[in-house]
Amino acid sequence: MKTTTMFTALLVLALAAGCSREEDGMGPAQKAGKAVDEAGDKVARELRAPLEKADEAAKKLAERAEEERRQLAERTEDAREKIKDATEEAGRGLQKVTGKVGEKVEQAGEKMQDAAR
Repeated sequence: MKTTTMFTALLVLALAAGCSREEDGMGPAQKAGKAVDEAGDKVARELRAPLEKADEAAKKLAERAEEERRQLAERTEDAREKIKDATEEAGRGLQKVTGKVGEKVEQAGEKMQDAAR
């Protein structure tokens, strides 16, 4: 809105001022064209800095997102390794317990046989 208002004001001034030929040899249409060109250049200069800032912010955001993705992947892999290790340890513990239960059952069986004799 500000740019449009500024552009319109410059165009109106250029047209109003350019109704007669002046010493510079430029007619009204030439002056209006020059004013339009200058206004366009000014708008382009004013927009360049915010666009560059927005582009830089987008780049930083993308870098942060990539870093977060990488960290999440690392944490996920660490969690998988811990789960794998815990599962293996639980399996070893289960085998050990199963072996001990088997021994106890075998001892109980031997005692029953001895008692039956």
